[in-house]
Amino acid sequence: MLIGEVARRSGVSTRMLRHYDALGLVRPTGRTVGGYREYSADDIRRIFHVESLRSLGMSLRQIGRALEDPAFVPSELVGDLIRRTEDRLKREQELLDRLRAVDASAPSGWEGALRIVELLRGLSSPGAARRQQTVLAPVDDVPVPAEVLAKAVLAESDPNVAGALRWALARTDGDGVANVASGLRSENADIRRRAVLALIELPGDEATAALMDALTGSDAAVRRHAALALGARGAEEAVPTLVGMVVEGRNDVEAAEVLGALADGGVEGIVDALVDASAAHPSDSAVRIRLTQALAEMPGTLAREALRRLAGDEDRAVALVASALAKVVEERGGADEVSEST
Repeated sequence: MLIGEVARRSGVSTRMLRHYDALGLVRPTGRTVGGYREYSADDIRRIFHVESLRSLGMSLRQIGRALEDPAFVPSELVGDLIRRTEDRLKREQELLDRLRAVDASAPSGWEGALRIVELLRGLSSPGAARRQQTVLAPVDDVPVPAEVLAKAVLAESDPNVAGALRWALARTDGDGVANVASGLRSENADIRRRAVLALIELPGDEATAALMDALTGSDAAVRRHAALALGARGAEEAVPTLVGMVVEGRNDVEAAEVLGALADGGVEGIVDALVDASAAHPSDSAVRIRLTQALAEMPGTLAREALRRLAGDEDRAVALVASALAKVVEERGGADEVSEST
């Protein structure tokens, strides 16, 4: 088969076929009387082998070695190609993210675009001090786009830089909530924690809705952060998790204070939830003492009555704590009544 016919059937240009011939990669086995290249069936099969390997990203030199070496093992070369391709994709993704960040900032000219690029370089600096300075003092007062801050806060491991990023993100006009909330679904526990900490500092209904989603997630640490934040925002949905935190002894003092604020704000059933939790752990003095201490944070007569009942509890340690706290709550209640009457 002559070179023109081979080109039509294989899709490989005659110029490339001549290049293969010059490299010794695919040499036609025959020549016509007129000196034209003539390809056999084996030659054409080799052409398709070459094209298949080229589609994997192999160089012509690598292809030549692979086809000529009978002991060639493709796994090692393919593994190397995978690593190189992953590196290239990572670089291209970083470039794409940088271009999108520049586009989102809507620069008025090349000068503005270059300022954004300089800002992005500062955020990707290996030095934590440089990253923090970039956040707190942007180049020429160029604001950092919310999307960029959201991505940076999910990746930032330095606590000081992370705090600066959350501070800056909470003050942007852009919508960074969706980008931050995506971190809650990460397989990386650190990223999930960074996401919820950032959402806590973001105002608005969207951030609250994202925290509600976090409250039902599988990550216990994220649920605790979300519960404290939602409780501080007056969300009664946080009550079961907060009570559970008191039971577990995880941030139990903070949880008790938030529960007290919720009860003071009119959320009902908190005292009953604490009493029920205590009854559910009859032989665990430590748990029941924490729940008793949490009752002291509750306002009103319900808390006083619950503490008075616990003052007669069979568990002496619980009874002593409840008795002491009942007196404190009664004194506090009396002082509040005097204050209101004046």
